[in-house]
Parts: sequence; structure tokens; C-alpha cells
Amino acid sequence: MTRVKRSVPARKKRRATLKEAKGYWGRKSSSYRFAKEQVQRSGAYAYRDRRNRKRDFRRLWIIRINAAARREGMSYSQFMSGLREAGVEVNRKMLADVAVRDPEAFRRFAELAREATAA
Repeated sequence: MTRVKRSVPARKKRRATLKEAKGYWGRKSSSYRFAKEQVQRSGAYAYRDRRNRKRDFRRLWIIRINAAARREGMSYSQFMSGLREAGVEVNRKMLADVAVRDPEAFRRFAELAREATAA
């Protein structure tokens, strides 16, 4: 029988998988068979959730901007539309930070948005 040449020796691959599975509950941390499945699943979750994290943060920023805009007597959509018309290019992350940390600066943004929609 011919010898099968492998790029990564089986033992090395198993050791790497078990190292990655450290901290998992039960046999998933010690049994290669179960660890392999869980490591694969964990990788899929990590990939998915790196994208979901971006969605979650955008939602949070929009909620914060909306709350601050309503304190100024505007809705989120009116506020964002006014900023766009005024030519203000500030992203939602920065607007949310300003809304939380510096209400006076946010008030000035709201005035700009109000003037732009009125004109």
C-alpha cells in the first residue's frame, strides 16, 4: 500500500483542535470527536456575530440619537433629513456620542437641522 502524505500530521491537527476547545463544557473540551464539532460551530457563530455586532451598534446609535432629537422636539427622521440638507456629514456613531456626552453640542446640531428643513 502506498504511503499517504498529509500536509498536517493528524496528531498535530487534533492537538490544535483540542487546544482551541479549551474551556468548553463536558466532553467537548477533551474528546476530539466532540471538540471538532463544537470548534466548527463556534467558528460559525463567531463569523455570524461579527456581522450582527455591527447591526446591534447601529441600532443602539439610532436609539440614542432619536431620544436626544425628541428632547429637542424633532423625530429621528426629521433630524437626520435636516442634517443631510444642511450638508453636515457626521456619522451616527459620533452623533450618538455627542448626544450622550455633550447635550449642548447636540442642541446646535438640532438647530442646524431645523433651519435646513425650514428653508
